[in-house]
Amino acid sequence: MLSNSELRSAVINSEVVAQFKLMVVCLFLPFLTSRGFSPLLAASLIHAAVDEVLRTDLTEFKKQSVETEGEGDEERFTLLDGESLQRCFFNKLRDVCFEWQKQLPPLRPLKRFLLVSIHAIRNIRRKMEDRHVLLPEFNQLFGLSDDIDRAYFAVFDGHGGVDAANYSATHLHVNVGLHEEIVKNPAKALKCSFQKTDEMFLFKAKRERLRSGTTGVSALIVGNKLHIAWLGDSQVMLVQQGNAVTLMEPHKPEREDERARIEALGGCVTYMDCWRVNGTLAVSRAIGDVCQKPYISGDADGDSFELTGSEDYLLLACDGFFDAIKPYEVVDLVLDHLMQTKGVGLKAAERLVAAAKENGSNDNITVLVVFLRDPQDILADCLRDTKSLGAGDDAQGSPFNFLSCEAAATQ
Repeated sequence: MLSNSELRSAVINSEVVAQFKLMVVCLFLPFLTSRGFSPLLAASLIHAAVDEVLRTDLTEFKKQSVETEGEGDEERFTLLDGESLQRCFFNKLRDVCFEWQKQLPPLRPLKRFLLVSIHAIRNIRRKMEDRHVLLPEFNQLFGLSDDIDRAYFAVFDGHGGVDAANYSATHLHVNVGLHEEIVKNPAKALKCSFQKTDEMFLFKAKRERLRSGTTGVSALIVGNKLHIAWLGDSQVMLVQQGNAVTLMEPHKPEREDERARIEALGGCVTYMDCWRVNGTLAVSRAIGDVCQKPYISGDADGDSFELTGSEDYLLLACDGFFDAIKPYEVVDLVLDHLMQTKGVGLKAAERLVAAAKENGSNDNITVLVVFLRDPQDILADCLRDTKSLGAGDDAQGSPFNFLSCEAAATQ
């Protein structure tokens, strides 16, 4: 059994290791990909270099411990000397690169088909406060070497500044990857990581007097399971065999359960051009918003779904998109885009963003489309279905015009 001093040392070491991994992923993954490394290679290199650094005692990089200021039990955070730790990691990364130049180890890509289309615009807003993350190389980055595919995607919609959205986009997926339940219970790991990220950002916000917040929605694909979690009104939807499938209900103050929760805490929900919490925010849950806690909750909702292979694509987007485009309209817009491009889906998100802007959205708009099947197969299924319907008596009831579909595909 560990003594008190040994237990404290173990806790500090665990804390330091988690901080180190967090810093490395946040800084060096963008560094490598911006210099032409493929995401798969970059993630694999980072994990190999992390393993090398972890052979040393990271407590030598401990800078200081800081106590949180708040009610209840005191909580301490260990801060690291980032400059010396970065230098150590960079040297190890260089050594790994030299070794891999001599003989590149096998890098296992995803077995599942994934094609990602992403597009984001500031629109007419003064600032761009949306952020997004796409990480098909989740396994390689966090050293998960089993035979199960994992991929992570997220969209964050900041308000009151970009700090909360920036922080969430760099920290949430790391908290997921380092969660103790990531292998056995990924749904729990994803959901709990929202609350962990909120707690971490609130600590930073109190120290640095930051007042911003962010909604967020994330999707974690693990083998044949889709796990989602969300805070606020950014949303994820699924399209399956040409039909829009609702996966979640956004957190808005006018929801009966959200209003009851807020009022039970002593807050209020009022209408001022839209329903708002305490007359300010139009969402009822978010990361950050330190001055509006606990009315603005950091407790995420989540759900899980089986993937059967019949799913066409996932779509994650902020409210700047969903306020202008209905889910059923997404299906028609994507299909029309595939017909125009002969099954090339890389700019599908761009088409969706343009449609939202044309429909009057003035907000920042971010759309992330994750094709789970080859877009050309999706288009081929459309043509097959319309031909089948065209041969029947109810052809006029088809949502797609057979002649225009056929003509566009043969241009």
